[in-house]
Amino acid sequence: MDDVMTPGPMRPAVHKHVQVREYVRSLIQDAKPGSPAPSERELVQHFGVARMTVRQALDALVVEGLLERVPGRGTFVARAKADVSIRLSSFTEEMTRRGLKPDARTLLARIESAGPGVARALELDEGAKVVHWQRLRLADGTPMCLEDAYLADSLVPHFLEQPLPQSLYVELQRRDLLPTWGEDSVDATLARADEAELLEVRAGDPVLRIARRSFAGTVAVEVSRSTFRADRYTLWVPLSRAHPVVARQRMA
Repeated sequence: MDDVMTPGPMRPAVHKHVQVREYVRSLIQDAKPGSPAPSERELVQHFGVARMTVRQALDALVVEGLLERVPGRGTFVARAKADVSIRLSSFTEEMTRRGLKPDARTLLARIESAGPGVARALELDEGAKVVHWQRLRLADGTPMCLEDAYLADSLVPHFLEQPLPQSLYVELQRRDLLPTWGEDSVDATLARADEAELLEVRAGDPVLRIARRSFAGTVAVEVSRSTFRADRYTLWVPLSRAHPVVARQRMA
């Protein structure tokens, strides 16, 4: 099945796993919790795609909390999870909620060609134009994290031709692209010398690296790579047998 274009000249092509994901989403929209989801085999046959493509689509719905996997049984429509639901928030929103004054210092802002990783995350063709915005994020004047954000230039035209916004999410909301869900990948490692200088820690001190992909509905809007000071952040993970694991950052 060939890729199709989403409405509007500024929208990138919809990839196959996105088509599968949205098809399954439509099927389970009004389904009762605990109902079986379409099997991988059924979806492979229906769309004529590889099993890996189907698995990627189902993984996204599991992360979103719409599906849950039960080992040895299969994949089912998830139960309501209001009790562990975590709101997707920006750094500015999170610091404000905690009574801290958020701030940022731009280190780099330019148009680049998307490499393989960024292109795959933003569902673009490799080499497509992307905005690369690198900032040092602060709270009450203290460096908290070093963030590299990438956005498809086709989605945010003229982004660099105006004063850069204080909050990326506020600007995305203005463009009707406010992220509604996302997925984080977390890695604990040690600060490089260049990072340590900016974060005001010592080289080799522990840091948390968080790679985030956020979506506005079905559109991959932003991919970011952030390095947080581990002495100011811990990772809080609510655990449940019935629900997928959800993670968020919490001030130490």
